[in-house]
Amino acid sequence: MKNVKERAWWRIFKASKFLEAEFSADMDGLVALYREKGYRNARVVEDSLYRTPEGDLGVAMSVDEGGQFHLREIRFTGNTKFSSSQLDSLLGLKRGDLYDVAELEKRLFMNPKGIDLSTLYSDDGYLTFQAIPVEVRAEQDSIDLEIRLVEGKQFRIGRVDVRGNTKTSDHVIRREIRTMPGDLFSRTDVMRTQRELSQLNYFNPEAFGINPIQNPEDGTVDIEYVVEEKPTDQIELQGGWGGGRIVGSLGVTFNNFAVGKAFKKDAWRPVPMGDGQRVSVRAQSNGLFFQSYNVSFTEPWLGGKKPNSLTVAAWRSIQSNGQPKKVEGVANPARQTLMITGVSASIGQRWKQPDDWFSVNAGLSYQRFDFDQYNSGLFSFTDGRSNNIALNLVVSRNSVSDPIFPVWGSEIRLNVKATPPYSLFQPGKDWTGLDEQERFRYVEYHKWKFVANWYTPLTTGGGENPKSLVLRTYFGGGLIGQYNRQIGLSPFERFYLGGVFLSGYVLDGREIVSLRGYDNLSLTAPDQNTGAGAIVKYGTEIRYPLSTNPSATIYTMAFLEAGNTWETGDGFDPFDVYRSGGIGMRFFLPMFGLLGLDYGWRFDDVPSAPSMAQGQFHFSLGMNIGDL
Repeated sequence: MKNVKERAWWRIFKASKFLEAEFSADMDGLVALYREKGYRNARVVEDSLYRTPEGDLGVAMSVDEGGQFHLREIRFTGNTKFSSSQLDSLLGLKRGDLYDVAELEKRLFMNPKGIDLSTLYSDDGYLTFQAIPVEVRAEQDSIDLEIRLVEGKQFRIGRVDVRGNTKTSDHVIRREIRTMPGDLFSRTDVMRTQRELSQLNYFNPEAFGINPIQNPEDGTVDIEYVVEEKPTDQIELQGGWGGGRIVGSLGVTFNNFAVGKAFKKDAWRPVPMGDGQRVSVRAQSNGLFFQSYNVSFTEPWLGGKKPNSLTVAAWRSIQSNGQPKKVEGVANPARQTLMITGVSASIGQRWKQPDDWFSVNAGLSYQRFDFDQYNSGLFSFTDGRSNNIALNLVVSRNSVSDPIFPVWGSEIRLNVKATPPYSLFQPGKDWTGLDEQERFRYVEYHKWKFVANWYTPLTTGGGENPKSLVLRTYFGGGLIGQYNRQIGLSPFERFYLGGVFLSGYVLDGREIVSLRGYDNLSLTAPDQNTGAGAIVKYGTEIRYPLSTNPSATIYTMAFLEAGNTWETGDGFDPFDVYRSGGIGMRFFLPMFGLLGLDYGWRFDDVPSAPSMAQGQFHFSLGMNIGDL
């Protein structure tokens, strides 16, 4: 009875008003529930309405359950392509199972947990395939079924058209399409195409359409994909007052840029768009204390023929003690600065093995740290220069259904970042007598991270239903290793845990990981200035969408999570963690990205922060708070 509810003071999301149409729908749902349990003949034989002594409306129902039925025999007729034993194995129903019509239809036509008979045939070109279950005998508590198959003929793909793209170029869409002219029709390829186009995040997923047009005379089927453009660009403009100074940020990201149209006058509206490239520019400053600038460019199909991506980025930041560069035209001796300059380039490739959800990305990065009397307490030395040259390798598998609100699928990622082992090239050198600036002139380390997210629909029929209640479970771990213990752990690239930290001062490679319910960075060992060498975090969320409109996607959540950090990997213990729980909401606005508001309640005390609040609100920006 999902629609008709009794009046209660605690029921605020569902009215108790009686509506005839909703009552009728609940009667159908009641009968369907019985039939799922094998009560094939269950029915509501009588219902009535009456007034209660309190003056409310009462509902009475009389149900005839009938007997409970089980399957006795299943046989197939009309099958020539696949044997009866193959079909029986795929159907997965056996003698003695409850006779559940809904489950039978799911396994014939739409099984969210695996392949069904309809998919088996339609993936081999049998577009007009039909499976008709017929009860040939019903005796006492047993049912004999005959599944009559009409295979039809195989269809090949004729034309493939795209309609509705007013901004995105045709070739950007067509390179994601997996149904090619001349191939046998495959429903799986059609659905995978829908998923790949959704992952681009250029189109409204609710308006996506697929129109197959059969041509029986020549055995072909034309496929028309219908899309609707949605806003994809993002702008960041924020300002605030804190610590006696103004902090401001300005950034813009174009997610569907077109470098090839840059010299076409008519393309600047306001910038050339449609070729699927990504350009991001961002600046942040609070005056003399901090300025940062970064720019990046991504080409997802380098060369235009294969999905090999190229990403290049450059950045510079200047942090100081707030003193001006010059005083009366002379260099200011009281000024302390740290300038970080960096560049990176990476190449990504999609793999077809072990399956085509895999991708690999390999890159090279360089960072230079110029210290000039910079005594902030964040680093162990204040003068000199450090160089961080590293190779980065990322192997990932991503099969999530949607980038904004995934309903099913998983995302698993292994990241390895490593510098050359400089100290191994100088055997016999005594590093213990050198100061830290000399030891870290060329930083050396190897850094390992593993992150996994799983999404599982919990509500009935949730496989493709964007309104599903979804369970998200996640795990992440990270470790920084060293080639030479005489040199010690790298002062850069460390892990920090606690709260939801929004500062942009993270250009030295540090990983700031969120754990709701605790103060910012409060769970970082040995302290939040030094950073940690090992980290673990895991948890679970229950999500439900309030709106799946692409111009304003909103969903709520309840969460439980836990994590901790250690100074080095030697002290790692996955069961020694700080725990929290709470509730939250997420708002996705195309111009601003994903905004989050959470209330977290900590379950454990932190010895270093005895006055920490038991619960607190957190505001977040970005897709994955707490990612490693």
